[in-house]
Amino acid sequence: MTTEAKPIVTTAGASTVRRKTVGDRQKTAERLLRSSAERAYDGEIDIDWDAPIEPGKHWMPEHRQSLYGTALWGKLTPEQRAELGMHELVSVLSFGIFAEAGLSTMLLRTVLDSEQLVDDHTRYALAEIGEETRHSTMFGRLVNLTGLRPYLLPKNGRKLGRLAAFIPLGPSAYAGTLLIEEILDRLQREAMNDPDLQPHVRQLMKIHVLEEARHITYAREELVRAIEARGKASNAFHRLVFAVMVLGVYPVLINPRVYRSVGIDPLHGLLAAFTSPNFRVNATFAGEPLLRFAHEVGMLDGAVTRRLYRMSRSVPQDILDDLDRRAAA
Repeated sequence: MTTEAKPIVTTAGASTVRRKTVGDRQKTAERLLRSSAERAYDGEIDIDWDAPIEPGKHWMPEHRQSLYGTALWGKLTPEQRAELGMHELVSVLSFGIFAEAGLSTMLLRTVLDSEQLVDDHTRYALAEIGEETRHSTMFGRLVNLTGLRPYLLPKNGRKLGRLAAFIPLGPSAYAGTLLIEEILDRLQREAMNDPDLQPHVRQLMKIHVLEEARHITYAREELVRAIEARGKASNAFHRLVFAVMVLGVYPVLINPRVYRSVGIDPLHGLLAAFTSPNFRVNATFAGEPLLRFAHEVGMLDGAVTRRLYRMSRSVPQDILDDLDRRAAA
């Protein structure tokens, strides 16, 4: 079996051919398995859950909170801002548990569809499932530490999540995986060294960032391979599915019920958050690494998807300008 890196030619765009080089699948899996064995963490023992909460420390950076910069934010006391930050963190962690359960479902389907079953690629999928379950239990421990109840998705949202198990494995599945992993990774990389955050939060973020780096490598390479393996019509379908995911992910990260913790009506808080100029700042910051990669491999192409990305307010302006230029050419 060759171990030489191969250039993957993607044809997702109507008039653009882009190349991304990915390594041999089995060699990548072998490397990731070795990293998983050498740099494995367990939130149950690698975080001191018995350590007390430090007074005056925040739960998330203030400038990443949903109401930051709004008129409602100006009316909150420092104590209320800290309280809201704790609730928003719990909302994100609750969503993360749901999202990682969905990711594990996709990885299990990868195992079930495997024609090798005992090769390194399949073993890495199983290893990643183990890491994702440890991440979810770690998220749950931190929620418990706050003393708050988790923020559950609405019943209809959970039903839609179950329907995701029927989406054909392909570019949108891997791109959707990256959407969750890279958004959290981007935010956590910024926050994990913030001395103003609770030590439990910082340690959780460090563990998650170190292990998610492997997951991102795996999913990015699989995304490129999946695009190459499909024709124009199939890739167009997967691009549309991914655009809908991008449009919907930011609204579900912060459950509107968090605003009740500081006496704000959920609908009022939701409208303030999504009409704030800071929404685009945070959405672009969180999604930029992934969306630049997605643009490179053609996942942002198409007239309909381009409109959806504009609506999401998460795509850097230079990428939108490039999409418009190529559409007009």
